[in-house]
Amino acid sequence: MQNLAERVIIERKGAVAHVRLSRPEKRNGLDRPMFEAIREAGRALATDTSVRSVVLSGDGPTFCAGLDFKAMMSAGPAAIPALLARPEGDEANLAQSVAWVWRELPVPVVCAIHGAAYGGGLQIALGADIRYATPDAKLSVMEMRYGIIPDMGASKTLLELIPPDIARELTYTARVFDAKEGLSLGLVTALHDDPLAAAWQTAEAIAAQNPDAIRAAKRLYREAPRLSSAESLKLESELQIPLLGSANQLEAVQAAMMKRPAQFQDPASESEKLEP
Repeated sequence: MQNLAERVIIERKGAVAHVRLSRPEKRNGLDRPMFEAIREAGRALATDTSVRSVVLSGDGPTFCAGLDFKAMMSAGPAAIPALLARPEGDEANLAQSVAWVWRELPVPVVCAIHGAAYGGGLQIALGADIRYATPDAKLSVMEMRYGIIPDMGASKTLLELIPPDIARELTYTARVFDAKEGLSLGLVTALHDDPLAAAWQTAEAIAAQNPDAIRAAKRLYREAPRLSSAESLKLESELQIPLLGSANQLEAVQAAMMKRPAQFQDPASESEKLEP
């Protein structure tokens, strides 16, 4: 178990990593240490080739209630600029990175939502590949209530999931809606009385697949929406060719034919790829 700044806990069970937002006394509200810990967790997992899927959840009574305004205000005038600063070479600033890091992660992320996912909390959840929620969980694009706009990746993640007019209505009104409506809108993948157990089940099913193919599939679905039809079809082929005939792909075929669990090899790390 790894505890990052007493804000985020990472646990491992086989090839599945469980990332828990762990500031339950503040409903997992986002202060600067929480932002930094979430980003650090995502970056650490991105370089660990033994991780094949990730479960993302929140400790306590709620997933994440969004920005902790009191903590940010008490941190002084430099707190907000620190969130918005964009380091050279980084695509996202610190605030955006806590949601975007899950998009950039090379393996799938399954998010379990309970209690509330408001504002920044919802945007973090939208960064995941799959979202399970309790039927009574409360969601909101809540930033407008505080006189600001969603700025943690929602301009991409939200608009990829729902029609622009629905995104506008949710943003302009900042209204709270339950996960049942979230399911009908397309923001929630499925409803579960125990979304964490369901997330684990899905993450373990993903981890049992060819890890090379899973990573290729995530890259395909991440990049294809930005491409033309010709570019998207080309990307499919570029990602497929290295899989065909590879050791893990042949193992997948043999395991399927013999009706046994597959024994896959983890992808090589960047350092291993550079070794002669």
